[in-house]
Amino acid sequence: MDNFTEIPFENSNLDRWYIRSAILKSLNDNLVNLEGNLLDIGCGKMPYKEYILQNSSIEKYVGLDIETALNYDTDNKPDFIWNGKVMPFESNSFDCAFGTEVLEHCPEPELVLKEVWRILKPGGTFFFTVPFLWNLHEVPNDEYRYTPFALKRHLSNAGFNSIEIKATGGWHASMAQMLGLWVRRSNMPENKRDILSFFIKPIIKYLVKIDRPDTVKFVDGQMITGLSGIARK
Repeated sequence: MDNFTEIPFENSNLDRWYIRSAILKSLNDNLVNLEGNLLDIGCGKMPYKEYILQNSSIEKYVGLDIETALNYDTDNKPDFIWNGKVMPFESNSFDCAFGTEVLEHCPEPELVLKEVWRILKPGGTFFFTVPFLWNLHEVPNDEYRYTPFALKRHLSNAGFNSIEIKATGGWHASMAQMLGLWVRRSNMPENKRDILSFFIKPIIKYLVKIDRPDTVKFVDGQMITGLSGIARK
């Protein structure tokens, strides 16, 4: 089963279920902003490619990844690779760009964002998601956890305007995500993991049900699972 656009809610998937569901929801909310030629930045195995092509006005989908990226799928290579400094495209080449869970891996995010801005046509859009509450991953290439304020500043410094940033989850979803990560990824005997997963699963479902990410305001004391947004050139 495709674990990115057809996301199972089962004991073995409690660590990934919420974050992938939240990314998919954010993508669906922004499909209307995706049209023409799209560049997938940090594309990996391009898990959203077919979904985007089938559910948006995208006519051409191009995958780009860093030359040192992890090899997730030997049968699914990026269309282009780059050195992390200059993308191999002319300026004003793409109508939109797309980057899910990639900016946290960029040691110099504004360098990357300036390149995204450069390759976009005037009026082009950049859709993005980043984690906030997540375990260390792809170590040592795990650089940042962004607040909405820092992310907006980096986007503005890169030249973007009309920046809209939203939380992918609030307090309840954050607790659900932590429970899922703890029960599936922390160090414990497998029989204990199986038993705890059985009991924690309905708690996660309930917490996500009562969460209201659309009402989250970025104020003192607020907890978030991650961020999604759109920015325009």
